[in-house]
Amino acid sequence: MELFKKFQDKSLKRTSYYSKYMDYKEHIAKRLSEILNKPESEILALFEQPKNESFGDIAFPCFLLSKERKQAPFAIATDIEKKFNESNSANKIIVAKATGPYINFTITDSSFTSNIIKEILNAKTLIKKSQAKSKVLVESPGPNTNKPLHLGHLRNMLLGQSITNMLQAIGKEVHIVNVINDRGIHIAKSMLAYMKWGEGKTPQDAGMKPDHFVGHWYVRFAQESAKNDDTKEQLEVEAKALLTKWEESDKETLAIWKMMNDWVYEGFAKSYTSLGFSIEKDYYESETYLGGKDIILSGLEKGLFYKDKTGAIMLDLNDKKLGEKVLLRSDGTSVYITQDINMANIRYNDYKFDEQIYIVGNEQEYHFKVLFEVFKLLGWSFGDKCRHFSYGMIELPDGKMKSREGNVIDTDELIEQTIELAKSAVKERFKDISSEDLDSRAKMIGMGAIRFFFLKHDSVRNFVFDPKASLAFEGETGPYVQYTHARICSILRKANSDAIVSESENINDKQLAKLLNDFQDTVEKAASDLKPNLLCNYLLSLCQAFNSYYSKNIIIQDDKNLQSWRLALISAVNKTIKEGLALLGIDAPERM
Repeated sequence: MELFKKFQDKSLKRTSYYSKYMDYKEHIAKRLSEILNKPESEILALFEQPKNESFGDIAFPCFLLSKERKQAPFAIATDIEKKFNESNSANKIIVAKATGPYINFTITDSSFTSNIIKEILNAKTLIKKSQAKSKVLVESPGPNTNKPLHLGHLRNMLLGQSITNMLQAIGKEVHIVNVINDRGIHIAKSMLAYMKWGEGKTPQDAGMKPDHFVGHWYVRFAQESAKNDDTKEQLEVEAKALLTKWEESDKETLAIWKMMNDWVYEGFAKSYTSLGFSIEKDYYESETYLGGKDIILSGLEKGLFYKDKTGAIMLDLNDKKLGEKVLLRSDGTSVYITQDINMANIRYNDYKFDEQIYIVGNEQEYHFKVLFEVFKLLGWSFGDKCRHFSYGMIELPDGKMKSREGNVIDTDELIEQTIELAKSAVKERFKDISSEDLDSRAKMIGMGAIRFFFLKHDSVRNFVFDPKASLAFEGETGPYVQYTHARICSILRKANSDAIVSESENINDKQLAKLLNDFQDTVEKAASDLKPNLLCNYLLSLCQAFNSYYSKNIIIQDDKNLQSWRLALISAVNKTIKEGLALLGIDAPERM
């Protein structure tokens, strides 16, 4: 086709099925660039999907130009329509039409959809490695060793794994690393409580998962402290004394610390396994907290930092509107940021990474802004390539989590409860299901429900997790997407015939084809912007479009040519759903 010949010499070579739709978009953007005297990239960024399919395939909002051109939006759209159609070398396959404040473009190429479907069905993977390979470290989940993993850690891990999957899919080399907060006053409190009231028992003696057992003693410390002010004061003094003993390497203290930490690590490992979460390398605060001092002193010699009147080493970031920050106390001891500076240096020596992504709650936003400024001041190569992947709080329908009050819902408990709820839902739908199939299907649906519910929200937002709502087979849920995949599998099994893409497909099937085209761009944007919710929203839109299509079109029918075409179309949809779910870490069941 003449249009595609014009794009063959472009520097950006597209080899996937996405080339078809993108070539049309680029052709339209080039013509609009000439008509409006604006950069093609700016125009491409403004393209929209028309809300009404009858309006066309691509929409450009002319109201955004009204002020600078001093014209009404419809007048601008009408002018573009005339100029585009008069000089459009591809006017047989692209038609411009002014509709209100938009100029809409309709692709009339009869092979548009069939070419896309063929490429999808023939492709081994739908995501092409579109970005230059670079090494990325993803830090997740950063737990403390005084309690089990809570829902904040769960959100952290699900975000970390999904982003890792998507970055790897587009060509990055990604390594998940972890920082374990295994020292400090909070650890001393759980140790003290165990020493006072634990009677030498083990997790096995108590019949508890090891990390829950350690968490029990942290809660016990809080409960005892709450009895009266005198008790609280005494326990705080004893906890600080125990921390001092640890810092002085007291053998008995270190032995208890190691034993309790080992219990926690054993429990963490079981939780990671249940989530399919794999950490490549752990870094321990107990091994790095003293480091960083030499780095700061070197920076002081170079004039990057200064000493205040107390002798503390300071960083002045007033020009960045970040104020002043202590890097070393007046007594020469490190602060938290000093440890993170040292940690980044150690990791760089280990990995020689290009980028580092810190997945940490939004309460640490200021900390990371300052930390990254330090990296830049020190002249480190990754200084301007670090990102804080900030995320908000999770609440349950009955309120926030408060670990020190002992009413926290942790990761393990949430998973167990949700899978049990999924079992009830599956039993209700399938009365005669075997026990083995019930367990397998409930786990698949339950874990899919949790992952999708956690990931569908923009990470910066707080949200309320309702386990029952997350398991609904209708609405914006994981089970809805999984059920759509299973439904298509059922249709394909029932058809028991080949899916063949004919050359004369029904033009009304373009809506699904256009959505399929958006998959690569969606994954690229979700990965680059660190927003897995974009992929969740895409999968919901694709499933809704399929179910609407299915309600209006008969798939299995007497017209075998039409049947083969429609089977091919829904096969392409199913393949895309499955690959999208896999990037989110969710199974795509063939039966629900």
